[in-house]
Amino acid sequence: MIRIAVVVLALCALATRVLEQPASGQGAGEVSGGESVIRQAVAAYVEAFNKHDATALARFWSPDAVYLNRVTNEQVVGRPAIAEQFRSLFKDAPEINLAVNTKSIQFISPNVAVEHGTSTLKFPKSDPQEVDYAAVYVKRDGQWLLDRVTDEQRQGPPSHYKHLKALEWMVGQWADNEGNDINVEADCHWTKNQNFLVRSYAMSVRDQIDMSGMQIIGWDPAAKTIRSWTFDSDGTFAEATWTQKGDRWFVSNSGVVADGRRASMVNVIKPVDDNSFTWQTVERMVGDELLPNINEIVIVRKSSTPSAGERSSADSDTKTP
Repeated sequence: MIRIAVVVLALCALATRVLEQPASGQGAGEVSGGESVIRQAVAAYVEAFNKHDATALARFWSPDAVYLNRVTNEQVVGRPAIAEQFRSLFKDAPEINLAVNTKSIQFISPNVAVEHGTSTLKFPKSDPQEVDYAAVYVKRDGQWLLDRVTDEQRQGPPSHYKHLKALEWMVGQWADNEGNDINVEADCHWTKNQNFLVRSYAMSVRDQIDMSGMQIIGWDPAAKTIRSWTFDSDGTFAEATWTQKGDRWFVSNSGVVADGRRASMVNVIKPVDDNSFTWQTVERMVGDELLPNINEIVIVRKSSTPSAGERSSADSDTKTP
């Protein structure tokens, strides 16, 4: 589906032809008139695309037209192959829609024109896909037909997903299952472009301590490490580095508690399966005071089938210094 969408993305936007040949001669008036006809044909083509008529769309191309996909370097040659590309796209994306912005049309010779523009494919449940394109037209038997098209998908914002992918298991909604005096609930989701994981949490202890907070996890490209920033409702905040050793994650926190004292601790997180993990806090320091470790507890998933972009999770490094 992705390959087809990328290929057809340019095809659909660029497959426009002039329905009538400009008057003989290539003076300024004739060139201008030809451009006007091309722009009108673009609108007619978009209408045909949005009706999902693959056969009609293929007729806008010359019999031996070539489409070159810059992403895959694949060539799609001839009307039958182009028509098949459209049929596959419409089958996989029955609600797909198209918009086109023709930016310029240049007449290279009496029989050759080049169109530059932008095409946008719209999907009901995902972000639009946009590409810039260049289309070469040739005039045959009084008609301008597409002969060759190239496109280049625009570069989206950079993503550090590959560095954070190892923590994707945390996405979801979670709660502890210990049944003791400590109550923990948390959730986590990706930000746009999957550059950060955002985790929110709430914790109560024997109905005496009631706190909530937020943690942001991201990749530090300068230090080449995973880093997090945590903010508790009591005014505590901390920064941490994440290190994976075997099947455990060690989150080394350092920060400042509400009264201004420096503090540090290490959270130890161990994924058990897709729906549970353990959490423990060790080496807790506030000022010059060494505090007891927090015993390991088990955190379980509350929602096992979260949707992309809405899934959430959290470990319980809620006792952030």
